Amino acid sequence: MAWKLGSLSLNLPFGLGGVTIDVTEAEASAAWALYVEYATRISGTELERGLGSPREALSSLYSLFASTREILREAGPDIAQGVDPLGELATRALNEGVRPFLVRWHTTLSALEAAESELSGDEGARFDDELAALRGDLAVYIQALGEIAGIRPRA
Repeated sequence: MAWKLGSLSLNLPFGLGGVTIDVTEAEASAAWALYVEYATRISGTELERGLGSPREALSSLYSLFASTREILREAGPDIAQGVDPLGELATRALNEGVRPFLVRWHTTLSALEAAESELSGDEGARFDDELAALRGDLAVYIQALGEIAGIRPRA
C-alpha cells in the first residue's frame, strides 16, 4: 500500500467532471511525469493561428499515447487504486479527450494528403478552432496534473 499524501478535489475536462484523488507518492510521481510530457508538447503550448503544421500537431498529440502508456506501466497498479485513481483519469483523458480530435483530423488530413491537397479556408480555420478548444481543455488537465504532483501555482 502506498503512502497517502493528501486528497485533492479537481474539476477535469473531457466529461471527467469533479473528482477527488487521494494522492499517493506513486500518483504524485506519475503526475509529474505526465505533466512534463503534456506541458512540453503542442498540447501545452499556444500557437498563433495558422502557424505550424497540422500533421506535426497531430503527431505531437499522438505521441502522448505512447508516453502515457509508458508512465502508467512504470508507475504500476498503485495508481489504479481508489475512487478516482490517476491511472484511470489519465487513460480517460486520452480516450475521451484527445482521441476523438485525432481520429477526426487524421482521417481528414490523410484524405487531403492522398489527393495532394492540404487544409485551407474554412477547413483550416475549423482545425485551428478545434485545436485551440482541445488545448484549452488540456490546459485544465495539465494544471490538475501539476496539482497532483505538488506543483504550486504561481501567484
